[in-house]
Amino acid sequence: MGTDNRFHRRKAKMARDLTRHKAKREPYAKVLIVCEGEKTEPHYFNGLKDHYGLNGANVEVCGNCGSDPLSIYRYARQRYREEKNAGDAFDKVFCVFDKDTHANYGPSLDAIRDAAPNGVYVHITSVPCFEYWLLLHFNFTTRAYVRLAGNSACNQVVTELRTQREMKNYAKGDKNIFLTLFSRLDSAKSNAEKSLKAAANSDTDNPTTHVHKLVEFLQGIKAPE
Repeated sequence: MGTDNRFHRRKAKMARDLTRHKAKREPYAKVLIVCEGEKTEPHYFNGLKDHYGLNGANVEVCGNCGSDPLSIYRYARQRYREEKNAGDAFDKVFCVFDKDTHANYGPSLDAIRDAAPNGVYVHITSVPCFEYWLLLHFNFTTRAYVRLAGNSACNQVVTELRTQREMKNYAKGDKNIFLTLFSRLDSAKSNAEKSLKAAANSDTDNPTTHVHKLVEFLQGIKAPE
């Protein structure tokens, strides 16, 4: 009897918690954004979320949730299962990571494309790194970035980014990075789309970014279907 009572009490508590959890949500998609980066990417997307007044119960941003693309995907799967088991699964799960020098980059893309439920998981990649997306706010460039002696591909992008007046003091972890670049957002989205087309025509992915796709999704998340 005691065991049964404890079971029913736990079940009732779970039901109450679930009710409270659902009450916090607004009537639009529930989204998980899992970032490889510890600061820059989560600060950027949290800044976007705040700017557009997106509910934290609808849009969850996780930073430093894995050291490579595959661990990012595994963490995303774990969080999806947790919320699904609680009766409130994510509608979309975005895995944000760079190609950089990760050996498991390709297999991770395949795993995300094949993940179930179909259409829930989306990879948001940048080649060579997230800073290429930031650079596209200022310039459109299709110059390939490759590792040089003592100078990584990503460091070359950062160096180029710092030539811009607004970004001369850029450092990873800038909490205001979204607002700093907001006035140039439309240009960045246009340049990102152009970079994908140019890369496809040249049969390469260097440089490219898909960040604009996540930005556009979040910008339109409140729009009625």
